[in-house]
Amino acid sequence: MTATHRTALAYHDISSYIVLTTGPNAMDDTARVARALAALGHEVRLNIYRLLVRAGEDGLNVGAIGAHVGLPASTLAHHLTALVEAGLVVQERQGRSVINRVDYRAMNATVAFLTEKCCVGVAAPSADADTELADEAA
Repeated sequence: MTATHRTALAYHDISSYIVLTTGPNAMDDTARVARALAALGHEVRLNIYRLLVRAGEDGLNVGAIGAHVGLPASTLAHHLTALVEAGLVVQERQGRSVINRVDYRAMNATVAFLTEKCCVGVAAPSADADTELADEAA
């Protein structure tokens, strides 16, 4: 199986990648997704991330990323660190190079979190709405 094929498989078959929880740990998922979205909320980081998604499982070294996005090494390092800390990108040292890859499991879990209750409807607010929101957050 080629790297391109593996990437397509990881993107289209997300059922095995969903790592969401319910109950008391659901807030951990909310915090994790919030960190991921905050990292992607910067235009440069979003462009880097999309570049790495296009690169697939082979990933890209720092020099190749810099050549594509036209950033100085120090600025690029700052943005890659933010993506790594958000759990969206993994780095692997290969000799003198650092290869950056998208963590497809985290990407698919983030998308799944956002779409998990898509179109199920929303009940009208009740007098207990504040209590329900507090219970859901706990």
